[in-house]
Amino acid sequence: QVQLVESGGGLVQPGSSLRLSCPVSGLSLDNYMVGWFRQAPGMERDGVSCISSSDDNTYYTDSVKGRFTISRDNAKNTVARQMNSLEPEDTAVYYCAAGHPRALTDYTCSRYGIWLYDYWGQGTLVTVSS
Repeated sequence: QVQLVESGGGLVQPGSSLRLSCPVSGLSLDNYMVGWFRQAPGMERDGVSCISSSDDNTYYTDSVKGRFTISRDNAKNTVARQMNSLEPEDTAVYYCAAGHPRALTDYTCSRYGIWLYDYWGQGTLVTVSS
């Protein structure tokens, strides 16, 4: 049984940092691309950042470039994301997801490419508010 379990969410003030973690069991991450998606209240789930299966190529949506960093540790079968300079607009439930390898583009790492990801975690809530 494949399980992805996000953790690290919480309530923080604007300008703060958080680190989300997504340990995975039941599959080997070095054979999968992994994405972090988020869903804000009343909005569609959308891609934020993705990392490839083999060469650690990464993709970031424009709104988080320079602030978020996605990384993977294949030995621990874990994907993490460091989020800095958080803004109220970053408030959302964040999900990690794994899918069979494909080129990382603004399609595969977006709401249009959600169907490419076979396995999803339950989500962790990040609230950015003063």
